[in-house]
Amino acid sequence: MPSLDARSVASLLREYAQRTALGGGNPYRAKAYSRAADSLAALAVPLDVLVAEDRLTEIPGVGDAIADIITKVHKTGSHPSLEKLRKEVPAGVLEMLAVPGLRPEKVLRLYKDLSIGSLSELEAAAKDDRIKKAKGLGAALQTKILQNLAIAKSGEGRLHLHRAAVLLAHAKDSIRKSRPELKRVTIAGDFRRGCELVGDLAILAETAKPDKSSMPSADGLQIRVSDRKHFGAALLFATGSAGHIEQLQALAAEKGLRLVADGLHKDRTLIAGEEAEIYRALGLPFIDPELREGRGEIEAALKGKLPKLVSDQDLRGILHCHTDASDGTETLETMAKTTRQRGFEYFGVADHSKSAHYAGGLSVEEIAQQHREADRLNKRFGKDFRILKGIESDILADGSLDYEDDVLERFDFVVASVHGRFKLDRKAQTQRLLRAISNPHTTIIGHMTGRQLQRRPGYEIDIEKVLRTCAKHDVVVEINAHPWRLDLDWRWHQAALDFGCMLSINPDAHSIAELDHMHWGVLMARKGGVPADRVLNAMTLAEITRYLRQKRRSLARAA
Repeated sequence: MPSLDARSVASLLREYAQRTALGGGNPYRAKAYSRAADSLAALAVPLDVLVAEDRLTEIPGVGDAIADIITKVHKTGSHPSLEKLRKEVPAGVLEMLAVPGLRPEKVLRLYKDLSIGSLSELEAAAKDDRIKKAKGLGAALQTKILQNLAIAKSGEGRLHLHRAAVLLAHAKDSIRKSRPELKRVTIAGDFRRGCELVGDLAILAETAKPDKSSMPSADGLQIRVSDRKHFGAALLFATGSAGHIEQLQALAAEKGLRLVADGLHKDRTLIAGEEAEIYRALGLPFIDPELREGRGEIEAALKGKLPKLVSDQDLRGILHCHTDASDGTETLETMAKTTRQRGFEYFGVADHSKSAHYAGGLSVEEIAQQHREADRLNKRFGKDFRILKGIESDILADGSLDYEDDVLERFDFVVASVHGRFKLDRKAQTQRLLRAISNPHTTIIGHMTGRQLQRRPGYEIDIEKVLRTCAKHDVVVEINAHPWRLDLDWRWHQAALDFGCMLSINPDAHSIAELDHMHWGVLMARKGGVPADRVLNAMTLAEITRYLRQKRRSLARAA
């Protein structure tokens, strides 16, 4: 039989991952197979070339063991272990693994006890109240299934931003190596627009002689080519969004022009082929890709009201990080030194508070110990770098913070966050947050909605009321940069700005590697139209020290 292409092998490898998870094997192995399947689906070089040249381990997430599996599946169309696993459950059962919070053992129980064999059957059973009546399943699981079915459907085929970044970087590198005649290899699509979930893996490259028949073959990755004359227009269309392009075309039509994929034309004459030229010819400044969602950016550009978006270089410090004092992996000294080495002026530690038993939350004695360590290190660092003493204080069910006032006033800043009781109704959850925001010790409200992308929806709150209250009490709104959170959602950033809120781009880092989350937070802030002067940690050390000191003085006066 002919060998399988990358997309077919990726599909079988993903099935192998799912069946391995259902079989109760090592969960990390199943996740590794799944990540490798994503990488295969985004190959920029034909799979048979990589197999023939023994280069499979160049693919992100593919080691020797998975390379052997891929080779066998590629050549034979299957794998003995996969065929064995296929005898245990029908293919439809695998669909249910896409529902967040539905663990493999529960999927098996649903299949064996209730004969549920597909996602559609699962939805029907949940709506008919069949699941809550089953022993070992129950009402709570049924409710979770109904809530999370929408997440399973909406997130299908989309990757988290950081995962897409790895695959696209590998694709660019592969194209440059395998097709050196292609120039200006550029990422486009959802990723260029900074979308939190990426379904459009797209790359554009410049070629001397565009020829669709010579376009690099790829499965799951769109690779487009254009000549130099039309490259900018091709990049504009490959980036999108559809709404943005449609509005540009409407504006062009008003001016007697025609905007198509090869450029901006007047009658039969090409008058602009580069992105910036096209915007300029339409009477617009260049619109940053992150803003191109058809949500009023063209009207703002026409009025000269586009913001100067925050950039990575604007950030002067890092706030909301964890150490091994709670659930982080590194010491305070290591995290602070690494932050300093990266050119930042301050490191804001914010370990978990005492209610977070699951995360090793700090007792009052441990807080004192950490503060002594911070003082010792700050003396060593001198005037150019400082550890800011913070805490991520749990917001309890009634909206109070989980330390007494005399403890909270010892910190330079307090991040107040919800970590439990997500199922409170909208009114109660909103009131809970409002009380925490009105606490004079609260500096930042952390991951405001509690969402985890493709895992769980945010809890129900009146976001507008919460943002207005943050502005009223001078409480900063966090843009949590962890790629699973990216919370507050960028669609609410403009409202926060309009109400007068400051925002803070925080990595919620639990390790050195997670300090790099800052970049994803910056992308979200850019997508939300946030300028640097509205970002707390774009302040210099002197500025943020003054800001926090003034807030403490206001607290003292109120007391």
